[in-house]
Amino acid sequence: MESSKLALECFRYMNYSRSPTDWLLEFIDPKARLFHTGNYCGRWKASSHGHANASFHLVVSGNCWLHLEGVAPEPLTAGDGVLILRDVPFWLSSSEATSALTAIPVTQMQPFTPHSTNETGLVCGFFEVTPGIGQWVIEDLPNFIIFRQSSISMPQIPVIFSLIVEETQREQSPSPSLLTRLSDLLLVYVLRERLQHLDELGGVFALVSSTTLLPLLERLVAEPDAAWTLQTMADTVGMSRSAFFKHFNDCTGQSPGQVLLMLRMKMAARHLHNNRSVIEAADLVGYKSLAAFTRAFSRFYGEAPGAFRRHAKQLSA
Repeated sequence: MESSKLALECFRYMNYSRSPTDWLLEFIDPKARLFHTGNYCGRWKASSHGHANASFHLVVSGNCWLHLEGVAPEPLTAGDGVLILRDVPFWLSSSEATSALTAIPVTQMQPFTPHSTNETGLVCGFFEVTPGIGQWVIEDLPNFIIFRQSSISMPQIPVIFSLIVEETQREQSPSPSLLTRLSDLLLVYVLRERLQHLDELGGVFALVSSTTLLPLLERLVAEPDAAWTLQTMADTVGMSRSAFFKHFNDCTGQSPGQVLLMLRMKMAARHLHNNRSVIEAADLVGYKSLAAFTRAFSRFYGEAPGAFRRHAKQLSA
């Protein structure tokens, strides 16, 4: 155990100069798993809603429309893709009109046909992230991320897409293993680009890249229900209380209490979204008083935890 801890500390020391975004990517470490690949033709609609928390959908030929509740339909063409980061209702369809979706049957995907025309080719799958900090960071991202072949900020996308398309157009059946690995690579580039603009994380960027404070962040994420005080936080990183408080504020621009509150509220929201009761969510993030939890949650999210839970159930229905 001690040798593994030493190895981890050496790794952090050697990588200290890396950007916070790269650190966050390592915590997320997305792993793709293919769901289905092939062509649709004619009038069609498809969705992976209800099968996994996060999914990706790559348009390798033709075009289609993405439909999400409360959002105008988005056109997707060959070389475009979308990450669905939460299990929210959505459809991919040949129709732009949302009102027409109910009349379109769920269509069976057909195997790829090399050099086919008038068809929409898709590579679709699920992906998972590393539990802990990785999941917490993902939950600060929007429900979906659309990325396009024309993106100036991600010139790697057309390159990876061309390899995916080439594989789908083989005379033999495409290799699921190769498509999975190329999808992994695509996910990493898309998430890295999005994380570079994630201002909402605030001081967590600094915590992730700090060899001194990262162990504390890991403990806070792993044990949000612990009886954390300024002293126990300082003890975790081997500093005096006054030195720790100053170092934490200088490093993150936030107090330890503010970061702890943010972590607890975001974890509580996850538990409520996963149909935990308000009492269970409060207990899992360290609140023994339901009234205190309700006040803190309401200030943070602008609505009571019970209402938040009901809205989450309605969206996932």
